[in-house]
Amino acid sequence: MRVSDILDLFAAGLTAEQILAEMPDLEANDLQAALLYASRKLNHPVLVP
Repeated sequence: MRVSDILDLFAAGLTAEQILAEMPDLEANDLQAALLYASRKLNHPVLVP
């Protein structure tokens, strides 16, 4: 499962518990890792002129 798939599920309003119930191959650590990856990937400096 892609990070974007996990983010889409959260964006659709599902809770971590609901995602884990629907995706038995995932663990709570997988969801946490996906959120951390997305956060780090999008964390870049904003330059203001």
